[in-house]
Amino acid sequence: MLRYSIMFFIIAIIAAFLGFGGIAAGSAAIAQVIFYVFLVLLVISISMHFLRKV
Repeated sequence: MLRYSIMFFIIAIIAAFLGFGGIAAGSAAIAQVIFYVFLVLLVISISMHFLRKV
């Protein structure tokens, strides 16, 4: 999932460099959403790991 976030971020940078503002904004928004979903799932996974040991 983190790989997809990085991929969309790179697409956004390339699109912004080439002057495609709409595509860059869309790709950046998608990358941001995927990254936040990744962080939430990471926190849930870590908390479940520690709760399972107790």
